[in-house]
Amino acid sequence: MFYLDPRYWGCENDYGKDMFSRDQFAALAKRLASIKGTFLLSLNDLPEVRETFAAFEITGVETTYSIAKADDRKKRGEVLISNFALPD
Repeated sequence: MFYLDPRYWGCENDYGKDMFSRDQFAALAKRLASIKGTFLLSLNDLPEVRETFAAFEITGVETTYSIAKADDRKKRGEVLISNFALPD
């Protein structure tokens, strides 16, 4: 079982310029399609994310980011992407 939590779509440079680029999401999807184990990937819920990882199971969830300022802690959409069915 692999758990992946990459940079979120649109935040690729948050931890340093050129450390992770947008095209690496497509490369990640391609690599995940060929692994022999199971994986669970979490990303922000955007149409581009759903399109890039459309070959997999995608489940929308809501979360609150604890790193946000107290007045900005509202529910946010994320997706859990996997190569197996998640329980309801």
